[in-house]
Amino acid sequence: MSFFRQSRRRAMIIALTLPLSLGACGYNTIQSYDEQAAQAKQNIDAQLQRRADLIPNLVSTVKGFAAQEERVLTEVTQARAGLVGALQRPGGSDPAELATANQALTGALGRLTVAVEAYPELKSNENFLRLQDELTGTENRIAVSRTDYNTAVRQYNEYIRKFPAVMTAKATGAKPREYFEVKDAASRAAPTVDFEKK
Repeated sequence: MSFFRQSRRRAMIIALTLPLSLGACGYNTIQSYDEQAAQAKQNIDAQLQRRADLIPNLVSTVKGFAAQEERVLTEVTQARAGLVGALQRPGGSDPAELATANQALTGALGRLTVAVEAYPELKSNENFLRLQDELTGTENRIAVSRTDYNTAVRQYNEYIRKFPAVMTAKATGAKPREYFEVKDAASRAAPTVDFEKK
């Protein structure tokens, strides 16, 4: 009988100390930081989707005034398609791919802005101005969301590398998260505009 009492007592001790030991080894903190990073990533996705949704209206408005800018409009449309494709990737979007697609769209929109300068009637169009304001606001929200996400990822990545959380991370399969940044240095370079005649 004493064997069963001892076994039962050990089981009770394990049941009471297991939650405490999980908390001490960082399991709960890892889960919390991972959720914060995932939520911040969702915020980026939402803002990028909003930006992508504004592009067709912008292209239509510009096309009505500046049909001869077809090449620039095509670049914007293709860059938007790249961003939407990155957002809708099966298994979830990849932060590095999103950053690169977003950078490509930013470059295409920059070239569109330069082209629009030749059309004063377009620059004063109410619909165009509203869309430009919405895009600017969205770009600001993307910048804030990117900062929040990268901060959450840094906190999570640092935590899972510290002892004793590193042991828990290895045991649970917690992996470092990717930052939201462009990996290709050429993609990061600002587009240059050369007005000199050759």
